[in-house]
Amino acid sequence: MSIKNVAIVCGTHGNEITGVYLMKKWQKDLSLISRESFSTGLLQGNPKAYEINRRYVDEDLNRQFAQKDLENPELGSYEENRAKVINQILGPKGNPKTDLIIDLHTTTSNMGPTVLIPQKGRFYNLLAAYVKQQMPEAIVFCDEDSRANEEHHLLCTVGKYGVIVEVGPVPQSVLRHDVFEQSEQLTQIILDFVELFNQDALPELPESVEVFRFIKSLTLPVDEQGERIGMVHKHVQDSDFAQLNPGDPLFMKFDGEAILYDGDKTVYTAFVNEAAYYDNNLATSLMEKATLSTK
Repeated sequence: MSIKNVAIVCGTHGNEITGVYLMKKWQKDLSLISRESFSTGLLQGNPKAYEINRRYVDEDLNRQFAQKDLENPELGSYEENRAKVINQILGPKGNPKTDLIIDLHTTTSNMGPTVLIPQKGRFYNLLAAYVKQQMPEAIVFCDEDSRANEEHHLLCTVGKYGVIVEVGPVPQSVLRHDVFEQSEQLTQIILDFVELFNQDALPELPESVEVFRFIKSLTLPVDEQGERIGMVHKHVQDSDFAQLNPGDPLFMKFDGEAILYDGDKTVYTAFVNEAAYYDNNLATSLMEKATLSTK
């Protein structure tokens, strides 16, 4: 099995502009993303949302790629239609013409350089190990779909393989030099991996690699009327991928009372207080540590 074509998608969320400016840089010099063993294309995910400087026009584009939604003619919002167009360009999902999609994102959370893997398989395990070898400070976040009769609705799952580059912290609609550099570096590492994978020339990799695996999301505390009554505790804020132990402070209510984490085991946080997730009142994702085998 070899990867014959790669698509880099930029600006899936219109106010995550790092990817759009990377796209403009690469369009001026395609050699930066070119490799001998495969072709690389660029696609702007949500140009209309970028033009109006918003995350989306009607709804989150990166939640519109479940097979049943792509095949539903009654879904006609801007993002639902845009998803169908992207599916025609890069897919169709289930039998795609694109072997690998790299979807570029940023976050307001203090996650540093992160690669999000939404599916299982040896290709991903090798990729995770290679990324960690080449960029030890990078985090690998696994969110493999394991729910019965469901599937991921992410754009990158339209391809045969797909990954998300997620780097932060950076405010929405803002460019940060370090985030720009880390996003480009991670993308280049993934492209290099594919080249070496195709040539059966990967360096010696460790037999296993430590990753974080998604468990669930937590919401901000609200009262009976649905009004927020607290916020993420200062000890959790900016502490992505840090331990959260049973009994640790998790939220601080406006009346000064701390709400403690009531889980029964140590977990880890990510997407802490992500600005975009306030639409759904989400406070943080919880994860556990896991190990992927490269053998």
